[in-house]
Amino acid sequence: MMSRATASTDVEAAAALIGQRARRDVPLAPLTTYRVGGRAALFVEVATIDDLHRVAAARAATGLAVLTIGRGSNMLVADSGYPGIVVSLAEFAGQIAIGTADDDGRVVVAAGGGVALPVLARRTAAASVAGFEWAVGVPGSIGGAVRMNAGGHGSDMAASVIDVDLFDLGDPAAVKLRRVDARDLGLRFRGSDLTDDQLVVEVRLDLRRGDREAAEREIAEIVRWRREHQPGGQNCGSVFVNPVPGEVTAGGLIDGLGLRGLRIGTAWVSEKHANFIQSTDGGAAADVRAVMEAVRDRVAAATGYVLRSEVRLIGFDDEPGAGTSSDE
Repeated sequence: MMSRATASTDVEAAAALIGQRARRDVPLAPLTTYRVGGRAALFVEVATIDDLHRVAAARAATGLAVLTIGRGSNMLVADSGYPGIVVSLAEFAGQIAIGTADDDGRVVVAAGGGVALPVLARRTAAASVAGFEWAVGVPGSIGGAVRMNAGGHGSDMAASVIDVDLFDLGDPAAVKLRRVDARDLGLRFRGSDLTDDQLVVEVRLDLRRGDREAAEREIAEIVRWRREHQPGGQNCGSVFVNPVPGEVTAGGLIDGLGLRGLRIGTAWVSEKHANFIQSTDGGAAADVRAVMEAVRDRVAAATGYVLRSEVRLIGFDDEPGAGTSSDE
């Protein structure tokens, strides 16, 4: 295990390589929907492609892990924080460009990886572009949504992605973004073949000309439905992937065992939706994880289904994998 002195030296070396955009000891809780967890050793708000090159060089030189944070909607940051470099693309990759419909009514929409899904859903609807209304209820970023093939209300990212522009943090010598066709992304139910090193900087979507009033009515209906059926407050949305999509739901399994309201410390299973785990102001990430594990263990023991979590565990001692991670 890396000593504290060694870690501190690496952080300082990385900060020197990245330059003035690197900030030390930045709280991460306000940047996540759980609003719990510790601080980032280094935090970088990327403004240019050169900033990404500097982060890649710092990673290569120091061995520090890198976390790309979008809207923080599917991550749980450990109370001890994250000892590496946290990168935000919100400033660098926040653009939206809505094209003109062609003769077939097709509209190509380009969106930066840092754009929030609800923002893009509302912007396209207001521009009389249809096909992305479903995303208004998903609190993540476009980049993270591609990586996880986020979806809801009968659609997902795979239904409209044309291609993406990627930056590979594992290749400090890369001089430009790489465009990858949707067919080569390995998009599948709540997953893809994208690696932790590959940052989605821009996405192009294949949408269609529509009716503004109809699109905005659909958005309003989705928002109404989610308010009626899903809890607000501090959570990350659905915690577990449905084990058999369309047939067996995680929420149904959890609910069937009477686990609504199960509480450990400052976290509990929502009384409104069994696949949501809530936290409180000043809560502990350790409590959220403990509830996740208790639910998974009970469901496995009672039903044989081993629930797969959608939540990325960041900074925990037994966090799977190493190097780089990314969130929605």
